Amino acid sequence: MAQSTVVPEYILGLVPPKRRLPPPLLTSQILQMTTCIPAGSGNLHFGVAPCKGQGCGRMSWVSGVTFKRYIRKELSWSCRVSRFSEIQRWKFSLSPFNEYWKPLGTVTSSCLRDGSTKYFDFAVIGSGVAGLRYALEVAKHGSVAVITKAEPHECNTNYAQGGVSAVLCPSDSVESHMHDTIVAGAYLCDEETVRVVCTEGADRVRELIAMDASFDHGEDGNLHLAREGGHSHHRIVHAADMTGREIERALLKAVVNDSNIFMFQHHFAIDLLTCQDGSDTVCLGVDTLNTETLEVIRFISKVILLASGGAGHIYGSTTNPLVTTGDGMAMAHRALAVMSNMEFVQFHPTALADEGLPIKPMKSRENAFLITEAVRGDGGILYNLGMERFMPLYDERAELAPRDVVARSIDDQLKKRNEKYVLLDISHNPTDKILSHFPNIAAECLRYGVDLTHQPIPVVPAAHYMCGGVRAGLQGETNVRGLYVAGEVACTGLHGANRLASNSLLEALVFARRAVQPSIDHMKSSRHDLSASNWWARPVAPLSLGSDVMDKILIMTRKVRKELQSIMWEYVGIVRSTTRLEFAEQKIDELEANWEDYLFKRGWVPTMVGLESCEMRNIFCCAKLVVSSALARHESRGLHYTVDFPHLVESKRLPTIIWPCSSVKSSWSSRQLHKPALIAKQ
Repeated sequence: MAQSTVVPEYILGLVPPKRRLPPPLLTSQILQMTTCIPAGSGNLHFGVAPCKGQGCGRMSWVSGVTFKRYIRKELSWSCRVSRFSEIQRWKFSLSPFNEYWKPLGTVTSSCLRDGSTKYFDFAVIGSGVAGLRYALEVAKHGSVAVITKAEPHECNTNYAQGGVSAVLCPSDSVESHMHDTIVAGAYLCDEETVRVVCTEGADRVRELIAMDASFDHGEDGNLHLAREGGHSHHRIVHAADMTGREIERALLKAVVNDSNIFMFQHHFAIDLLTCQDGSDTVCLGVDTLNTETLEVIRFISKVILLASGGAGHIYGSTTNPLVTTGDGMAMAHRALAVMSNMEFVQFHPTALADEGLPIKPMKSRENAFLITEAVRGDGGILYNLGMERFMPLYDERAELAPRDVVARSIDDQLKKRNEKYVLLDISHNPTDKILSHFPNIAAECLRYGVDLTHQPIPVVPAAHYMCGGVRAGLQGETNVRGLYVAGEVACTGLHGANRLASNSLLEALVFARRAVQPSIDHMKSSRHDLSASNWWARPVAPLSLGSDVMDKILIMTRKVRKELQSIMWEYVGIVRSTTRLEFAEQKIDELEANWEDYLFKRGWVPTMVGLESCEMRNIFCCAKLVVSSALARHESRGLHYTVDFPHLVESKRLPTIIWPCSSVKSSWSSRQLHKPALIAKQ
């Protein structure tokens, strides 16, 4: 490509020229959020804070949404964000794991059940690294239910190729890891959260090793540390290119051997069970659907950890497994949890492009095959189809730039050249090095006719990771009492506007451990009310509708799902505009209304539950949160680039906060199947 090629300003300008970190966002006064829920109303009202200083009294209207500044509780990242936007609206199988799963053990006072209702001290929703690591710790203090949507290993953790970033090399430092994280996050990261995670990461890795997780070692006997895009040092602990699978194996093995942990596989979480205690929302359990028997099982628990992963399948092309439909995020939003930064959807720059394979797959993939960041970290070079290297034109770090920069650069090349994919070449490396570092990728590519030791890999961006989610404090706590979050479902402030490579498993490990002690304290101060199971109406499977009606509903739901994914991919992707976002918002609202109308005209009622219908409900909920958040951010930062506001704006270096808001006219996807119970004062 000629050196005179004009590079779009948005790609060159999103990383500030100065690498010195900006000052942290501090607050001069503690902000307290006051809430009041009148008995029976179901509406959450927020008091407006008296506030001094620039911007505190402003209100703006965007797409019919009111943005205000409210007083709030200490549920945020150490209460150090002084100003923020607020939105008021709202297969890769493992070894035979089945042999691991034990039947429920002896009934004890802390593990009661009557068949359709089960009582536990702790309930964990999700069986990835965050959920399992947490379960193993709290199981020392009580009974634990691990509720998982499919097979226990079918989670994002199992598909994580790269590794865990941690400061384990003498030449590396916590400060350097922090710097890389904050620069990659476009300076929107919470500095205290970043420090905590980067400081505690090494200990969390050592704990995994003590639990028999096997990571790659170099010839000197020390851990082999890889380097990935955005990192200034070699700090990625890995197990070839199957790190997540190895961590999941070690954790599942430990869980199987723990008599206090009970695994409920094929249990789809429908809604959290909440009640109102004065102005507080309290979580007391979760309703689930056994997708094999179609029985609704209710879990009453003193503590809930939400570790259900992300929402990749709101897009048509994603590296996420089929189970990642935003269930946890949607449930938490409906349960009045505060959400944050949902506009920041990370598109991994390099997923395998099926269109460029010599041998085409026999059928469409359920999820795109990921080509790990470590390939570029190991010297992989990106070319367009004219075999012109293009990344140096976009960023001085070239292929080692953060993911948001690389994904936008690839997107720009594809649009300029009207091509479907680019090429990632690692063939200049020694064959034995390629095959030892990337055996899984090499095998998958060879299956479709690409020998990556001699040929470049066709790649294209795909939806990969949600940097936003349920807003959490430094111990995984949320504004909903008894509800903790860890992993991709959470927004801890670590990732800011873009996640640094291999920081996801790290964050999950750190916050799973940090949530343990407050969970134990909460559990010990709580008790089971055996009548609690009757506080909420029970959802029902739609067996009464008959097979013909259900077949039609399933066909329609699958059609609607593809339409919504197409809208999100086309209009809420790597490059956005206000007009396109508003169009997406309108089309999604219409699509949702038409789908719900179709269901209800055929006898469906709001308390009915089915796997694909409830997944669709959650996909709608998360898609709307992403679009609303994107419309609220009037700048381009990190993963959110909009042509209408193409520059970084320092005054807008604030997290997007989505306050819960109930509405009588809200859609099925936006409200719980039941009304929150009210706790009577003694």
